[in-house]
Amino acid sequence: MHDVAKLAGVSRQTVSRAVNDKGEIDPATKERVLEAARLLDYRPSRFARGMVQKGAVTAGLVIPDLMNPFFPEVAAGVLEAAEQRGWQVVMWDSRIDEARERDALDVLSHQADAIVGYFRSPDDVLARHLGGVPLVLLERGPQQTRFAAVGIDAAAGLEQGMAHLVGAGHRRIGMLDGVHGPGPRRAAFLEQVRRYGLPVDDSWIALCAEHSVAGGEAAMERLLNACPDVTAVFGFNDLIAVGAMRVARRRGRRVPEDLAVLGFDGLSLGELVEPALTTLHIDKRRLGRLAVEQVARLRAGEEPLRGADAWVVPELVVRTSA
Repeated sequence: MHDVAKLAGVSRQTVSRAVNDKGEIDPATKERVLEAARLLDYRPSRFARGMVQKGAVTAGLVIPDLMNPFFPEVAAGVLEAAEQRGWQVVMWDSRIDEARERDALDVLSHQADAIVGYFRSPDDVLARHLGGVPLVLLERGPQQTRFAAVGIDAAAGLEQGMAHLVGAGHRRIGMLDGVHGPGPRRAAFLEQVRRYGLPVDDSWIALCAEHSVAGGEAAMERLLNACPDVTAVFGFNDLIAVGAMRVARRRGRRVPEDLAVLGFDGLSLGELVEPALTTLHIDKRRLGRLAVEQVARLRAGEEPLRGADAWVVPELVVRTSA
């Protein structure tokens, strides 16, 4: 507001009256102020206004894929924690599309007092579309962003999972990774591969075009063609791991006798398939609740949670598949 006032040659009070469409302002002055606001991409901050005008808080929630059962559970955690505080939640499905992510920020920055969600865009891009609204990123480590965040400690999870597989005698372990580039789960997998001195290179990692059962099936076919000696596989998520088990059965490999399968996420689906899926379980509702706690801290002018308090650690759940 100070920058707009300086550019337009008026007081901050005049800027406030112009952008909030109040009376008692000369039309020419109002147009000059609005033009300055457009040039500077200025938008009144719902966050700042909410600090002086106490009322209902609205949080925006951006989810990448509502068809994936992981994300509705995270959303449930956000909704439960927001409801306990008397907040409203507006949800947006970005469909794993960076353009839709930016659209979400453009819209929600006018409708919400804070935004929580999954974003692939880098910090500088997010900042340009936020309009000053506080942002909490999901599944980004606090050291990976300048915004408040809640992360998943993939390294701690894979340490448990790989110890379990290696302890069962597996030395040829492949990975079915997500298609969106190397991330924390692949980095953690490779760290454990190096730790145990396993004979694994890039050919032992197959990318999934979709984070789905079908995506896991297609990637597992490629992995088995490239590395037929593989005896265990780690799936980026549980849906991909289930796809791996389906392909193993089609190709005459018994799970877990011929091929052990480890998932990541801890979906209830893992208990229903046969054999039941061994997985690294994430408390998805806690992830959502922590995100709301971060928003509450930002609104109170406090520092966001950092360190261990801002991480969710997966826990190994051993079932039949590995």
